[in-house]
Amino acid sequence: MMLLWKLLVLQSFMGCLAVGRGLQSPVFTKQPGSIVFPADSMDRNREVVFSCEAEGNPSPIYRWNLNGTIISPKAGSRYSLSGGNLRISQLNKDQDAGTYQCLASNSFGTIISREASLTFAYLENFKTHRRSSVSVREGQGVVLLCGPPPHSGELTFSWIFNEYPTFVKQDSRRFVSQETGNLYIAKVEPSDVGNYTCVVTNTVTKTRVQGPPTPLVLRSDGIMGEYEPKIEVQFPEAVPAAKGSTVKLECFALGNPVPSITWRRTDGVPFARKVDVRKTIGVLEIPYFQQEDAGMYECVAENSKGRNTVKGKLQFYAPPQLIENPQDVQKAIDESLVWECKATGKPKPMYRWMKNGQSLEPEEERIQVVNGALSITQLTMADVGMYQCVAGNKHGQVYSNAELRVVAVAPDFSQNLLKTHTMVREGGDVLIECRPKMSPRGKISWRKGNEALRETHRISILDNGSLRLTNATKSDAGIYTCIAGNQFGTASSAGSLLVKEPTIITTPPATLDITVGESIVLPCQVTHDPSLEPKFTWFFNEQLIHFGNHGGYFEKVGGHSAGDIMIRNIQLRHAGKYTCAVQTKVDSSSIATDLIVRGPPGPPTSVHVEEISDTTASLSWRPGPDNHSPITAYTIQARTPFSLGWQAVSTVPEVVGGRRLTATVTDLSPWVEYEFRVLASNTIGTGEPSRPSRQARTKESLPKVTPANVSGGGGSRSELVITWEPVPEELQNGGGFGYVVAFRPYNATGWMQAAVPSAEVSRYVFKNDTIQPFTPFQVKVGVYNNKGEGPFGPAVTVYSAEEEPGSAPSRIHASSLSASDVEVTWRVLPWITGRRPDQSKRVLGYELRYWEKREKEEMASVLRTVGNRTSAVIQGLRGSTTYSVTVRAYNTAGTGPPSNVVNVTTKKPPPSQPPVKVMWNTSNSKIILNWEQVKALENESEVTGYKVLYKRNRSSQPRVMETNTTSVELSLPTDEEYIIQIKPIGEGGEGNSSRQITIPRISGPNAIGSASTVSTLSALSTIALSFTARTSL
Repeated sequence: MMLLWKLLVLQSFMGCLAVGRGLQSPVFTKQPGSIVFPADSMDRNREVVFSCEAEGNPSPIYRWNLNGTIISPKAGSRYSLSGGNLRISQLNKDQDAGTYQCLASNSFGTIISREASLTFAYLENFKTHRRSSVSVREGQGVVLLCGPPPHSGELTFSWIFNEYPTFVKQDSRRFVSQETGNLYIAKVEPSDVGNYTCVVTNTVTKTRVQGPPTPLVLRSDGIMGEYEPKIEVQFPEAVPAAKGSTVKLECFALGNPVPSITWRRTDGVPFARKVDVRKTIGVLEIPYFQQEDAGMYECVAENSKGRNTVKGKLQFYAPPQLIENPQDVQKAIDESLVWECKATGKPKPMYRWMKNGQSLEPEEERIQVVNGALSITQLTMADVGMYQCVAGNKHGQVYSNAELRVVAVAPDFSQNLLKTHTMVREGGDVLIECRPKMSPRGKISWRKGNEALRETHRISILDNGSLRLTNATKSDAGIYTCIAGNQFGTASSAGSLLVKEPTIITTPPATLDITVGESIVLPCQVTHDPSLEPKFTWFFNEQLIHFGNHGGYFEKVGGHSAGDIMIRNIQLRHAGKYTCAVQTKVDSSSIATDLIVRGPPGPPTSVHVEEISDTTASLSWRPGPDNHSPITAYTIQARTPFSLGWQAVSTVPEVVGGRRLTATVTDLSPWVEYEFRVLASNTIGTGEPSRPSRQARTKESLPKVTPANVSGGGGSRSELVITWEPVPEELQNGGGFGYVVAFRPYNATGWMQAAVPSAEVSRYVFKNDTIQPFTPFQVKVGVYNNKGEGPFGPAVTVYSAEEEPGSAPSRIHASSLSASDVEVTWRVLPWITGRRPDQSKRVLGYELRYWEKREKEEMASVLRTVGNRTSAVIQGLRGSTTYSVTVRAYNTAGTGPPSNVVNVTTKKPPPSQPPVKVMWNTSNSKIILNWEQVKALENESEVTGYKVLYKRNRSSQPRVMETNTTSVELSLPTDEEYIIQIKPIGEGGEGNSSRQITIPRISGPNAIGSASTVSTLSALSTIALSFTARTSL
């Protein structure tokens, strides 16, 4: 008994270490996989490595077994371990082929890996060196046997015809089976005569061997007659197919004529899109095989002589796959354990259990395995270890791991002492937890002070050992002790219970009614135990209020025992339920109130146009929420495609009262699409508008508005051109809108009329050869639409087209003003040159054409004047250049004949060099400027003087002073800042200006400066001049 006690204490100690130091049982992170090794490469590379890796603490130790027998790697052995990996050197296919498993062990137990096989792939040579000839009649079918040599590993087959590299091409007449390697010829033809050689390839080793050739010859006893198909290549009646694999069924027949091959499912289910039916070579391929692909398949071989079929059933199978794994578990001694292990698979998996890498053979009744579930009752220390559930069927096995720890611990409170102080409000309920660590579970009792605590209607000890007190009183306060014991010992822990006064809300918030925009305080004051600090929390419609995150609307106010909040500038959205929650360390309380916010009404709904005429519309609507203030009136607004937003409209009644839900809108425009919306008002204000109604078009009516700005004139000879501004669409009052143009010669009695059937047209031209130039007409324009004709506008006078001037201006003279400007003068033409009014020819102005003399007139530029002017200045010319100039009169009909050509030469360009070395000084409210003389270049006009431009810094318009010297004196106040520029002038015009000079405000009586330096003004101040780009003021 003493030995058992020491063992239990040791197990308990180890369990604590495992938790404290992160110890871990072994878990595989990498398991070995099967290897197919090419036997013909053993001379070059004679070793393989099986991988195995596991996690655990302590680090796992590895072992391996072959076919269930432990391998012992020793020095000089062909077996060696690197970590958990097994290396096999100097491979021997007779000794090393088999099934391998890795075992990983540490102090918690042993686990064993899945099985991994080592096989050797090889392909030997054909033994027979000669084969007999195969003799057939033409039209007969034949089978040439391959007979592959001994091998291991997957093979592929092909046939050489006569000599390499001519291979037999498969088609509806010839077929090479990848199951047997045989060559099938459905119907022999003379071209088939020759030698056939079977070529076998090992897909693993890539080795290829050729069999002896088989001669095929034709018999001389005639041609084979026609016969029905004979299926030579068949698939088994039952074909097992693995989930996810690619399944291939072969079917080929001999026959004359050559049979056709078709496939079908006998249950009538059509093939899925993934199925590949190769009719010409008799193969049905089903990739990624699934349960729904299983079933009976039929191959049909058919020709004109008959048909034959072969059937086979594809049977779905799947290796096991775990769906419920056992998990690591820690149990107390004498407890029970049930581990479930479930897997899917077809056929249904069988289960077995392993412990520490060995098969678990239950020898005691307390250990049972039923339907894959392992159960162990009355656990002992001998049950500790690593367990594995193995689920398997004939197609594979899967392993799962789990650790069982069994602990035995005397009661221990070191990790879970009773709370030092537990508080409860008077009249409240309290739970004092007692959670010692012990295994197995023992007995728990309680004491208050020095007396054992007995259960009453208020005091109860729960199944987990905790103590529950209800309706606490002041007398319940005191020291409580929890005593725990099992067969391994006893322990206790104590703590005090404090009974506090309850927290009560003394000034609950009342239901309040408030108007939008006002502010309010919601009170929440409490009485509470003096030793406890209350915490106030507010909720709005059961959502926590985060003060500071609501746009500044909510603010806490009040003192130590008050949780009042202020709501500023209340909006409609602030209406709802407010809850004040108070919490201390021992209790909590809450109370709610409803806040009613009165505001402008909500938007009306369901706005409908009930009836509409040409100028009125009857509307109806439903009221929106009145927001706790009765609706007193409604306002109606309208919008059209032509209006600027929503506009208030006239209604009947003129004032729509709050109880009315209908009104008639008046003064609408005919034949216009309208939208309407309604706004409700109460004593607080006007609310948001309703959603717009559906668009509604008013009825048509006669047009009333005539075109504006009726005028005309111009055009070609014998034409009367009449123009006007089109009537806007919103004023057309109906469809089919157009214009009626009426006109007559001045002082005539009858009117001529013409209809213009388009609302957008703004011009009408009447052409008649009898119309004399510039003849006055009376013109008026009316309107019409589908409803009829409207009014005419007032009559205006419009002149018919005139003729261009018939004479040229005279006395043309041109003189150069500068390098870029030329002035041209002429004698004007009289406005009327004919004897009768109908021969009159107006002159609206004059057109100047000018071009460089060395160019053609077609390159001329044009300058036009307006009115009866006798001169014009042409600008922007090149200096020292001769220009040719002509002058013509013009009117609306065009230009008249040109005058004589006159030539003029522009002056030399102005000086290009700006004034430099500009110096300045101030003295007694004067600014004196000096600069260096500008010298003109050879091709420039001489300098005749200078322009000085000056202005206040904040002024936009400069003043100008001209001088023919290189200095100037300006009488200016010195208490302002000035900007100055200087330009040379000559016969060719103004030259480039100097740099911009900024003269600062001068506080002293004297100062000097220049355009490129900083000068000392006095002992007390300094002026710095700023410059800008060389631009005009």
